[in-house]
Amino acid sequence: MMRQNDTTARIAHVFSGTFVHSTLQAAVEILENCVLGVDDEGKIAFIEKDKDLVSLSKIWGFETSDIKQLGQTEFLMPGMVDTHIHASQYSYTGTALDLPLLEWLNTYTFPVEAKYQDLDFAKNVYTKVVRRTLKNGTTTACYFATIHTDASLLLGELADKFGQRALVGKVCMDCNSAVPHYKENPSECKEQTDRFIKELLKKEYPNVKPVVTPRFALSCSASLLSELGEIANNNKLHIQSHISENKEEVKLVKELFPECKSYTDVYLKHNLLTDRTVMAHGCHLTDEELEIFHETGSAISHCPNSNISICSGMLNVRNVLKHKVKLGLGTDVAGGYSPSMLDAMRRTLDTSKTLTIQDPQHQTLTFEEVFRLATLGGSEALSLDEQIGNFVVGKDFDALRVNVCVPDGPIDLFPGEGTKVLLEKFFNLGDDRNITEVYMAGRQVVPFPET
Repeated sequence: MMRQNDTTARIAHVFSGTFVHSTLQAAVEILENCVLGVDDEGKIAFIEKDKDLVSLSKIWGFETSDIKQLGQTEFLMPGMVDTHIHASQYSYTGTALDLPLLEWLNTYTFPVEAKYQDLDFAKNVYTKVVRRTLKNGTTTACYFATIHTDASLLLGELADKFGQRALVGKVCMDCNSAVPHYKENPSECKEQTDRFIKELLKKEYPNVKPVVTPRFALSCSASLLSELGEIANNNKLHIQSHISENKEEVKLVKELFPECKSYTDVYLKHNLLTDRTVMAHGCHLTDEELEIFHETGSAISHCPNSNISICSGMLNVRNVLKHKVKLGLGTDVAGGYSPSMLDAMRRTLDTSKTLTIQDPQHQTLTFEEVFRLATLGGSEALSLDEQIGNFVVGKDFDALRVNVCVPDGPIDLFPGEGTKVLLEKFFNLGDDRNITEVYMAGRQVVPFPET
């Protein structure tokens, strides 16, 4: 596959070796003995068999000495997409996992998020979470920040600085917070949301955009939900929130919105379900609600670590896919204790196997299917699949260089293991040590430049 060359296009990177990605037809496609070129705009210019290397070098004007040759234990894969992560909760990741959702929010989350009025505190945490997730191969992140506009803008600035593709959301909530000063009145929330969107767009970051972010139905009045639906649709923006995470939450939503048929209907009635919407969790959605997700083009972010860690429930991914609902994976830091998408992939498979233990008729997900959810599936969930998600000519080059055999690494190899085995070992055993380089839109962002 090759894009027509023009006189202005120049090649910035050329890789030769093995490439692993997903397509709509194949959960995992392995391209061996291939060469991939990236132009100076960060887009994939060609991906061809390496036997065509000489002709490609003449067409595109690169020297064979410019080629980055991947080793026998290396491959390139698409960058991973974290469709749901709370950047503001990163400071207590790995702790505070002893309470169910609503108590957890009031006891741990809201008091910590209230601290983000302090921009020094915000800069420290946000710098660390962006760097940590990039090192772990997250090239795209859909972030919840806090109610604080300036700190949320800072998160966008840091994502741009370190080279992460990001959707950044200033959190909106006007009721039901156990921390009295951690909420806004509806008019203030609308005003600050408008300011956040306007100022972030004015920065013209090429890969960082705002996402309208009602926290969830329990912390937003009906009037606020309506305002946010209007803002998102008038500006054609992404929307993110939570839905049907645990049973107590679902019950309370029914009590607060008795005029609505379901939790999904709450968001539908307030124009918050669009083809740019991603809702986290969805553990307890009914088939009827999944039909609405399909009809509206809305997506679900599956966050298995969090679902298990705070005992919320287990999403039946197979059933979601059966209803043809877009689905990606999320770490859900800090309800999920790991910022690594590799962990999200493993917990997705664990959850699917647990459902099979409970019901032998359940069709367990394969590791190949989960790989697709973490890459192409995530891009679909965020409606970015025309731009990222796999190695297709014309898409942005978001990629990880993976070496399954690094010094003192976590993986041992044995003779005769092919690429599929290397991929599965990386899936189950690998960590950030195996991710030696990270690229976003053609820019190498890991290892981090020395400052």
